[in-house]
Amino acid sequence: MSDEIGHHCGIALVRLRKPLAYYEQKYGTPLWGFNQLFLLMEKQHNRGQDGAGIGSMKLNMPPGEAFMFRERSTSTKALSKIFGGQHKKLEKMIKDGIAFPEFPETYKKHFDYGGEVLLGHLRYGTSGAYGSTTCHPYFRKSNWPGKNLMVAGNFNLTNVEELNQKLVERGQHPVFDTDTQAILEETGYHLDAINDKLSAEAAQVGVSGDQLSKWIGERVDLPDVFRKASEHWDGGYALAGIIGNGDAFAMRDPLGIRPGFYFADDEVIAIASERAPLMTVFDKKADQVEEIKPGTIVLAKANGELDVERFADDPARETACSFERIYFSRGNDPDIYAERKMLGALLVPDVLKSVGNDFSSSVFSYVPNTAESAYYGFMEQLRLVRRAEVQQQLIDAKNKGELTDELINELVMDNWPKGEKIANKDIKLRTFISQESGRNQLVSHVYDITYGVIREKVDALVCIDDSIVRGTTLKQSILKILGRSKPRKLLIASTAPQIRYPDCYGIDMSELGKFIAFQAAVALIKERGFNGLLAEVAQNCRDALKETRPNLVNHVKKVYENFTPVEISEKVAELVTPEELNGDPQVEVIYQGIENLHEALPDHPGDWYFTGDYPTPGGYRVAHKAFLNFYENKNGRSY
Repeated sequence: MSDEIGHHCGIALVRLRKPLAYYEQKYGTPLWGFNQLFLLMEKQHNRGQDGAGIGSMKLNMPPGEAFMFRERSTSTKALSKIFGGQHKKLEKMIKDGIAFPEFPETYKKHFDYGGEVLLGHLRYGTSGAYGSTTCHPYFRKSNWPGKNLMVAGNFNLTNVEELNQKLVERGQHPVFDTDTQAILEETGYHLDAINDKLSAEAAQVGVSGDQLSKWIGERVDLPDVFRKASEHWDGGYALAGIIGNGDAFAMRDPLGIRPGFYFADDEVIAIASERAPLMTVFDKKADQVEEIKPGTIVLAKANGELDVERFADDPARETACSFERIYFSRGNDPDIYAERKMLGALLVPDVLKSVGNDFSSSVFSYVPNTAESAYYGFMEQLRLVRRAEVQQQLIDAKNKGELTDELINELVMDNWPKGEKIANKDIKLRTFISQESGRNQLVSHVYDITYGVIREKVDALVCIDDSIVRGTTLKQSILKILGRSKPRKLLIASTAPQIRYPDCYGIDMSELGKFIAFQAAVALIKERGFNGLLAEVAQNCRDALKETRPNLVNHVKKVYENFTPVEISEKVAELVTPEELNGDPQVEVIYQGIENLHEALPDHPGDWYFTGDYPTPGGYRVAHKAFLNFYENKNGRSY
């Protein structure tokens, strides 16, 4: 993705199933679980750089001693700060004779993260403020062990105001800041209720005070708690957390929008947002890591048992986010790698048509680095196409008696697809300008070109991109730099379809007016004299937002209905072409088709940012609000 957009958050949970002494003996440290948590978070660093947080729980601690802990940071090096800081504390404890590596029980007693349950979160903020107080895990404390709740998540809810209003109507006084707070308080309410109910039952059967917490904790039905708490949640979510009774959990929204994976062996239960980090950190094969099914909760119970239960009814359809596969998740997952290669391969027919099937006068490359996997798939398919052509030409020549050494040499050695590394990215500069200040001035230097690989005015230059959102970096940087090589034609081919609608379930792209495909449609509306269309759409959006019952109609679709995808692509190419190029070379933009997207990602059909077909009512509200923000010249997120 050439444009910078926000990543999803990442979650990690490690639940040890053996005493700390086991890990000290086998792995040489009682903190094996703590170290594994660090690695699991580091391997998911792609999912968030705004901050990080960790939490822990020590099981079976005596009354009067702390048993749940939390640390958060918004440092640019949050993981190093958090884990490095904790190791320094431990080193001081060892130096002062408080903790001893050979006696793991001293780690558990004195070191906050010497517990059996460890929780981690990597944050990309899509709403709310950016202070450390908004970092996960969120922690709801209580003197009653079973009422303590720690939550970390990868999600966005579209109806936070409605959820907070329900809390107010119930008599609570919520703090109106984030959807995380809404989830925490709603879940806490039902967790309190079941604890109070069980406490009353315990009194009737004469459970003693010193056994009360354990008796209640063993009887808490956590799936039922979340079944009630999540009844009105509108959005996509993957949550992980710890309950004060010793239970740990991870759950995934009923539509499967946000991802989640887990595995369990006799040593550990581990959970993460992505499969590949679990495979790498714990040395597991792909088939040993399970996907958390939509609408289910994975429970690591206080006694170490694993349980997986449904907390939600089966939806009409599952809509796992396709952007996870196209861009966000790490590409070393075997399935994701294959899918990205296929997305690249499916671009071949349109690209060949654009360059006139001229292999000898075309150079194929990719930009940015995240498009590399798709590029490999594209080149693989391109070579198969060329190989089939050569084979047929050889057969035809043989049948005609015209097969010569010269012809064989010409067909086999010449006109073969040529791939080159054309664009190079300055990572340090990218980090600096990711803050919007000064971006327009400096963005043109994010990339540099490999000189000498394009024949001026002879070669067409084709670059595979994984997605085009705003087109800003294309216009201000990439196309300017690529244009220096003076190709006869410059083609950008996106493995993702045109991004036409906002997202509200985790990806930070909700400002409709910034999408280049939307800008292209608006430009065509004005050029072709569809007077009053935008005003009509705006009024329809206002009316829809006033409706009390959800009406699953996307009025923003009307913006695009008068134009073909090709017409919008042509206008996009015109809008992103820098003035300096002045039509030399000609710039063309090709997008993946929706049908191809679904062919490559059959198990991840979530495509609302491409089609406008949202999986929840909240998505339609966000689309309508986003259009009104554009129409009324308002900046900011639409959720």
